[in-house]
Amino acid sequence: MPDLLDGVDSELLTLDDYFLDFDQDFWSIEEGDFWKLERQQHFREPGDNSWRAFAEGNWSEALRLLEARRDDLADYYRRIAAHGFATFRVRVVEQPIIPYLQWELHLLRARERAGALIRVIGPDKIAELEFDGLVPEFATLGSTVLYEPVYDEQGVLVCGSPVPRPQSGRTLPTAYPGTLRRR
Repeated sequence: MPDLLDGVDSELLTLDDYFLDFDQDFWSIEEGDFWKLERQQHFREPGDNSWRAFAEGNWSEALRLLEARRDDLADYYRRIAAHGFATFRVRVVEQPIIPYLQWELHLLRARERAGALIRVIGPDKIAELEFDGLVPEFATLGSTVLYEPVYDEQGVLVCGSPVPRPQSGRTLPTAYPGTLRRR
């Protein structure tokens, strides 16, 4: 896939700065919504207690910890709705489904039950975009900024790059036509 940010000025933020910047932009959404595309098949999420239980092979504890988030997730998505925007997530899932994705699909189901709008698709839905490699991970925050998270070879988030949308000129819905809306 061609680089969507080719020729666009952006900076890599440290992980702490990325989280601060992202959080500020997220809660400042005034026009549009939050859109995220996840394409990689494996991530490591050492800051997540449920993921740690999963990584240690303790599925029952991993699922219990996800269930324990139910009220917090519901509060989170009510707060988002009160701010006047929605969250849309598209997760590409390849077959066979690897253990990480089994865990993440449970997390996504919990998010959806709490109010997130989530679509799980197969790689065939974006195959035409992947003529030159996998589509990149991206998130847009309203009409203001597009973010590209950066992961290490283990799948751990290490930093991120915000791109003001007037520079990028694109949103996930237009960058990936037809893949984000339910049919």
